[in-house]
Amino acid sequence: MKKILIPTLLLATATSAFAAPKISAQSIIVNPVQPDLSVSVRVDKDSTGNANPVYLDGESIKISTSVNRDAYVYLFNVDSSGEVVQILPNRLSNSGGNFVKANTTVTFPAANDQFTFNVAGPVGLNKVLALASLTPLNLDQITSFKSAQDQFATAATKGQDKLAQALSIVVNPLPQNSWVSDTAFFSVASRAAVTTGSLFVGTNVPGSSVIINGRTLGAANTTYSNIAPGSYPVRVKAPGFADYTTTITIRANTTTNLNVEFNRTATPVPTPAPVTNVSNYTLTLRSSVNGARVFVDGVEAGTIQGGTLSLNVTRGGHEVVVIAPGYRTFINTYNVTQNAQISINPVR
Repeated sequence: MKKILIPTLLLATATSAFAAPKISAQSIIVNPVQPDLSVSVRVDKDSTGNANPVYLDGESIKISTSVNRDAYVYLFNVDSSGEVVQILPNRLSNSGGNFVKANTTVTFPAANDQFTFNVAGPVGLNKVLALASLTPLNLDQITSFKSAQDQFATAATKGQDKLAQALSIVVNPLPQNSWVSDTAFFSVASRAAVTTGSLFVGTNVPGSSVIINGRTLGAANTTYSNIAPGSYPVRVKAPGFADYTTTITIRANTTTNLNVEFNRTATPVPTPAPVTNVSNYTLTLRSSVNGARVFVDGVEAGTIQGGTLSLNVTRGGHEVVVIAPGYRTFINTYNVTQNAQISINPVR
């Protein structure tokens, strides 16, 4: 929980990058019976309580709850790092307590509260749990105020599973028809634009996998997104063949293609072997876009004239970039093992 002086209070959230996950309608803790007591919790961008609205870093949020019977309502926020903060009751609200009258809605912050409640980055998914009970609950073993200056109590345990386990112990002695819960969701997105690129690795061997910068992405023949721009070492592993290694460049808002053709006529080897053959090969590029500029491995290699451009390249992976006015930039990486002709057709 990040704290600053009232009137602005920050609710901390944490994760690496924002994405809208699939949300389960099930609450964090669920009563095994259906009591006649009901509670609902909502955030102000979603009146249904079933969606996952997005709040920008620093944007204010209001959380409301209602019950059909007089009850004590406890609100908790579980951020994407697993930190649990008790929103209600707290030391800030003018009302101070968490007793809610039947068929009324309590909003936090209330209209007469002299502060705002703002979400804060880093970005991620948050879960707001409302737990209503006909009798007050003793949560001293779950949450506590770490200091006299803290306005919100925090939990020693992290994660919704640990929170559910702890709350289950609290409500276990109660009659099953005397408590109920509900959960709402929201996500926090960064105000700063995050520009990333994508990588597609194609192979002719089933079961191939892709490793980038020492981290396994997963299976080949798949497009992987949200990769920060930059140059990365890539290793492609295929069962029964030597690993293929190269370096690729990821550019923002662009998909880099890497096509690896494992030679099935050669004798497969179980371990990588260093490439010692650096003989030159002719790589002929064919394109209908005359005058298009061609770059190989970041160096301008010529222009398409008469529909072709022939290049001398060494054995191994080479990034080919084709730029032409009025066309999208074409980027691909080719594994050159022999003289080859490639057709390039930039799109508008």
